Amino acid sequence: QVQLVESGGGSVQAGGSLRLSCTASALRYRRKCMGWFRQAPGKEREGVAAIYTPAGATFYADSVKGRFTISQDIAEDAVYLQMNSLKPEDTAMYYCAADVPPYGVSWFQAASYPYWGQGTQVTVSS
Repeated sequence: QVQLVESGGGSVQAGGSLRLSCTASALRYRRKCMGWFRQAPGKEREGVAAIYTPAGATFYADSVKGRFTISQDIAEDAVYLQMNSLKPEDTAMYYCAADVPPYGVSWFQAASYPYWGQGTQVTVSS
């Protein structure tokens, strides 16, 4: 059974940094798209960043470009989200997701991803 487990969330002040981790188990696909999504209370789940493994192509939402960096550790089957210069509007539950070939319509559409983690909370105070 595929499992995605996130860690690294927490509470920080504006301008601070956090690094989220996602480890995958039983996801036996060499090629896959790993995405990070977030959902704030009362809002829709939105795509934050994605990386296609093993090629390493990355994609970001405009709201996080230049502040967030997604990376991968192929050997560990893990993906990371380094979040710098955090803002209060980054406060949300952050989810790791995995898509496998044939890929869904778009990396930023939650419906493209069949596998999801339970989420980790990120809270940024002003």
